Amino acid sequence: MKDLITINDPKSHISEAYRGIRTSIQFSNLDKKIKVINVTSSKQGEGKTTVLANLATTFANLEKKVLILDGDLRNPTIHRIFELSNVYGLTDVLLENKTFEECVYCTDTKNLHILTCGAIPPNPSEMLASNKMTEFVNSLKDRYDYIFIDTPPIGVVTDSGIVSTYSDGCIFVVGAKESEIETVKISIERLESLGANILGGILNKFEVNKGSSDYYSDYYKKGRRFMKKGKRIKEKEKNKCHDYKN
Repeated sequence: MKDLITINDPKSHISEAYRGIRTSIQFSNLDKKIKVINVTSSKQGEGKTTVLANLATTFANLEKKVLILDGDLRNPTIHRIFELSNVYGLTDVLLENKTFEECVYCTDTKNLHILTCGAIPPNPSEMLASNKMTEFVNSLKDRYDYIFIDTPPIGVVTDSGIVSTYSDGCIFVVGAKESEIETVKISIERLESLGANILGGILNKFEVNKGSSDYYSDYYKKGRRFMKKGKRIKEKEKNKCHDYKN
């Protein structure tokens, strides 16, 4: 978890920016509570998963029960960021090979739980669109205040659009100087055509100025190297979660 700035440097200006986004989400819709949020981007490498992990952490810091659910069944990475095993996870719960209680992880951050992807299925879109998935997410609403779902880039596959049908809102991450404007527009239009409630966009990896060598830029460069190297993750014994509400 060394690359999660909201955990390692909560007083930094980047962590403060995440808290500002948190506040915007909380007040984005006063008539309907935003509880299930999926995060996507137009293509890979824009940092959507890192953004999601940091954002979820800021909500957990408010004494809110938060679950991160890895819904990227094609290229799961949540387990790498938190250095967890991915032997069992969401796919096992949906296939009824394991229970949710057997697969969910507690983290060192109070109130923050994680359900990794598990084995990558041959039919990710069908699994995400299944009644079992919808029912499973709905069942979690009584246990958690916020559920963040990581999904594949909408510009590549439509999985995020599928997840949007049972999400209260969607956050769109754009990598600065990495995404073409036309690609971003097409991706947003695709989400909207599928009925997604887009809460807003987050411009990621943006350098405020070159003179300061901005820690923001340096932080994300480190994060990208970490992902590319495919750092070897130690198989940790899963922490049993005894503190979530049934």
